[in-house]
Amino acid sequence: MKNHTLVQTSSSVRKSPYRTERRIHLIVIHCSATRDGVPYTPEQLERDHCAQGFGGAGYHFYIRRNGDIKTMRDIDRPGAHVRGHNAHSIGICYEGGLDTHGRPADTRTPWQKHSLRVVVAALLADYPGARVCGHRDLSPDLNGNGIVEPHEWTKLCPCFDVEREL
Repeated sequence: MKNHTLVQTSSSVRKSPYRTERRIHLIVIHCSATRDGVPYTPEQLERDHCAQGFGGAGYHFYIRRNGDIKTMRDIDRPGAHVRGHNAHSIGICYEGGLDTHGRPADTRTPWQKHSLRVVVAALLADYPGARVCGHRDLSPDLNGNGIVEPHEWTKLCPCFDVEREL
């Protein structure tokens, strides 16, 4: 990644690969909405997002089923992953989110769960006031009660309760 910001620690100065000059308020978790057991490579993700006009993968990070964390978009560049929130958010997507029959499901492997916790912890160290949420949690509050409830979700992504788990 380029243009890293230097971060002062108590004993030294280090480069933080997750630091940007953008004001980050949200860390948004997504699923790729691909079937369990069917690989969806970073190259396929990039191609599909380019075909949608996103100018590359819309997520900053992509977590493969084996736990590999792939950087997809430079952190200094706003994402293309959640309408109305891209300028001040970082997007993380995990491979999966559909069961073998194509129904929404939490298909994360233990490796993905671990890698997701690691990335989120690193991001929160750089953006301690950021809210961690799922894509579905940014759906409109249709009844105006201040809570986005399951019947208001426009998408089920990421197919698990991010705010409870992370």
